[in-house]
Amino acid sequence: MALEQLHSHPEALEALGTPLHVHYLQLPSKHNFVDITVAWLKIPVSGSKSEGHVYTRSTRVAPFQRWQLQEVVLELKDGQKIPLFMVSEKNGDIVKKE
Repeated sequence: MALEQLHSHPEALEALGTPLHVHYLQLPSKHNFVDITVAWLKIPVSGSKSEGHVYTRSTRVAPFQRWQLQEVVLELKDGQKIPLFMVSEKNGDIVKKE
C-alpha cells in the first residue's frame, strides 16, 4: 500500500522521474523494525532524476490482525521530504498529501 501511495503522488513522481524502481530492503538496518503491533520500513527507490527512500509506519491492534498504514514519507537524497500519506492523530481520518 505504501508503494501505491508513491505511484499515485504527482509531486513524488516528478521529483524522482520515471521509470520508478523499487530496490531491495536492507533488513538488518536500524530503520527497518517489525514487532507485534508496529512496523517501520525504509524502502529504497529511484527514478531517472533522483533517488531516495520511502519511510513507512504501520500499526495493528493485535497479532494476526491486518496492518493499517499510518504514514508514508518520501525522502530524496538531497534531504527534501515529501509527505505521501498520513492518518490524523486526532480522529484517525486519512489525510492524503497531494
